[in-house]
Amino acid sequence: MRVGIIGTGWIAEKAAITLGGMENCQAYAVGSRTQQKADAFAARWNIPKAYGTYSALIADPDVDLVYVGTPHSHHFDVTREAIIVGKPVLVEKAFMANHRQAREIVDLARSANVFLAEAIWTRYQPAVNIVRSLIAKGKIGSPRLITATLGYSMGDKPRIMRPDLCGGALLDLGVYALNFVRMFCDAPILDIRSQCVKSQTGMDLTNAISITLEGGILANLQSSACCVGDNIGVIAGTEGNIIIDNINNPQRIRLNGPDRTFLEDIHVPGQITGYEYQFAACRRHILDGKTEPDEMPLDETLYIMRLMDGLRREWGVRYPMDGDF
Repeated sequence: MRVGIIGTGWIAEKAAITLGGMENCQAYAVGSRTQQKADAFAARWNIPKAYGTYSALIADPDVDLVYVGTPHSHHFDVTREAIIVGKPVLVEKAFMANHRQAREIVDLARSANVFLAEAIWTRYQPAVNIVRSLIAKGKIGSPRLITATLGYSMGDKPRIMRPDLCGGALLDLGVYALNFVRMFCDAPILDIRSQCVKSQTGMDLTNAISITLEGGILANLQSSACCVGDNIGVIAGTEGNIIIDNINNPQRIRLNGPDRTFLEDIHVPGQITGYEYQFAACRRHILDGKTEPDEMPLDETLYIMRLMDGLRREWGVRYPMDGDF
């Protein structure tokens, strides 16, 4: 599968590194807003084609999958353009700036019968099925409490501080915490409460979210763009708990029994970067003729986007593209 990478930032670099280590996927082209940046990126990562516009990459008939690795604020137009010409697209998280954009893109892809997926990499990793299996087998009894934290000290990076780049911790980091809950407990939400600390530019820097789910489950989530978090996720049940060492890229899953008695450490398979699972999934689903991934269905992407819209409304965090939010 020949992948065309849109963007030349650090996340695009991670995609290039990943594809360079895969057997059945290739970083075939890169598209940037300038030819100079595209050429430099292509030379550094040994990519055959370099384009000075996104449109030129999308128009390349040999590109099998367009990977959108730009900031959230710039996902909509390039994804729409790729879908219109029939190109399968893998879009970095957060999928779009808001639910309205996400709804339009999903409807367009479905009407055109074009493959579309959100690159929320944790959804595609082996840890997901490992944890689901432990829960399904009753290893921790009935889940009752889910906690998850994700924090990085990001300074004053523009993509965090600027409204026009859809800044804040929620779309960049909190999205992982929300997905952590939904991956392992998709029960209907009965109530959601939250609060945040904002930057001088009006973006959420640190947030806390408490969710009450049907079936007697409570989830407490925190994300921050201004501190070093422990990044741990815990699913606590009536008979034990599961501790995931890093909700952003799980490497070790610890199973404890009653009274926190240690039972087992499960280490996930070795990886290139962890991104390989999403590219492999896209290749598999496209070959099978599917138009969305089983790992992250588009309806789930829309659900998460709707949740984040609601949280931002509560906090008063707005982006220029929100319109009548």
